[in-house]
Amino acid sequence: MSQSLIAALQNPALYPHPVDRFQLIETHISWVLLTGPYAYKIKKPVNFGFLDFTSLQARQHFCNEELHLNQRLTHGLYLQVLPITGSAEAPQLDGSGPVIEYALQMAQFPQSQLLTNVLARGELLPEHIDDLARQIANFHLHTPRVPADNPLGSAAAVMAPVRQNFEQARSMLDQDTDLQQLAALEDWAEITFARLQPLLEQRKAEGFIRECHGDIHLGNATLLEGKVALFDCIEFNEPFRLIDIVCDAAFLAMDLEDRGLHALSRRFICLWLEHTGDYAGLELLNFYKAYRAMVRAKVCLFSLAHQASDEERQATLRQYRSYANLAESYSTIPSPFLAITHGVSAVGKSHVAMRLVEDLGAIRLRSDVERKRLFGEQQDSTPGQLGTGIYSADSSAITYQRLHRLAASILHSGLPVVIDATYLKQEQREAARLTAEAAAVPMLIIDCHAPQAVIARWLAQRTAQGSDPSDATMEVIEAQQASREALTADELLYSGKIDTSDQASIDSLTARIEQHLHGQ
Repeated sequence: MSQSLIAALQNPALYPHPVDRFQLIETHISWVLLTGPYAYKIKKPVNFGFLDFTSLQARQHFCNEELHLNQRLTHGLYLQVLPITGSAEAPQLDGSGPVIEYALQMAQFPQSQLLTNVLARGELLPEHIDDLARQIANFHLHTPRVPADNPLGSAAAVMAPVRQNFEQARSMLDQDTDLQQLAALEDWAEITFARLQPLLEQRKAEGFIRECHGDIHLGNATLLEGKVALFDCIEFNEPFRLIDIVCDAAFLAMDLEDRGLHALSRRFICLWLEHTGDYAGLELLNFYKAYRAMVRAKVCLFSLAHQASDEERQATLRQYRSYANLAESYSTIPSPFLAITHGVSAVGKSHVAMRLVEDLGAIRLRSDVERKRLFGEQQDSTPGQLGTGIYSADSSAITYQRLHRLAASILHSGLPVVIDATYLKQEQREAARLTAEAAAVPMLIIDCHAPQAVIARWLAQRTAQGSDPSDATMEVIEAQQASREALTADELLYSGKIDTSDQASIDSLTARIEQHLHGQ
């Protein structure tokens, strides 16, 4: 019935709106019929184990689930579930009589606006990733927590599909090099799981297993009216969706890295962390990225059984190996360090810190963000005024203590850290040095300078944009310049002075750090 129904639905007279033309998009679980103004998605009557759409009742249920769940992240894209009545040869959309099928109606958008196609044209921008990071973080902060008595999200539940990936992949591989790599990846996963098991259980107890999206990648994001919209979440399988928010974010990070977009992946994670404040989950990131890569690798192998030509099989194996190599890259030992910025507000410290994020994989901590996470917005103080409210000496001391605690935790997980703060006082810098010393990692002070006219221009720009967490004014900056404590002779030994208005100066800094880390 299904194929004849899909053919019969391609009749403009059935629709209460103009039809530009019909275009059919088919996946292994659904048909999507594009008409111009609207798209109609119909689920196939299939059972793949991880989903079961074989009954009409199930298809109705999951159409409604898809509608409800995706409306959490989109506005005006997922519209309604419509019954199809009549017969397969003569269907009626939203008609009367016995229902033979259900269709999910969506507002149609140009396929050219999918982020995969935007990327293919070379038009994917950092701003698109920033938009995704904000949306996903806000979604993760507000989506419901999975009840404690639900077994999903326990350490055992997390590890079960990881092990299943290796078992299923092994049965489809026959070359020694592939099997040896798979065994090494499995050993790493088991060792890492044993180390992380207490943290996994803690995450479950603290409510970080939530109603997530489950399938975040560039193919499930599009531009709508210039804004990024994330769609097509997992509706058909709760274990795929009720997961740790870090696991949800890890999928997009892995997908970006698979496409060679490492800087954008790091940027995404950096901003997602700044919005969620979930630095405690950072230690799980590589474990979950490796898991996501192995899911993709395993899925590649499923197609081998249906490929007759050796050329097709070799192309599939190359794709599998690309994902397996990506998973292996997450098992490498990183080179952690602690860098801090030193300079007045609006001198370009955040831009420099982001370069360390994108080029070197550092995790950025921002004093302006963490200060407001601790104390909220301005209270009993003039915005940006030094020494009052959330900018009092006591509040600043608490803020720096938090920055150093977070840095110690991130360094413990093996990742480099850059703290974006003014560090105008020597005691603040000494506290950072002790943090690096306790973690036995190199320390660097990035001494940021720029011409006064440039600082004034940058301050005016970010004030006009209204999106920066800093409250500093020109009066504050002038007060900072007057009171800043110069670097000591000892501090100069592990500092680097840069002109933040000179791109070559910033490029030279990241190159020098990389050379130092790799002993070149």
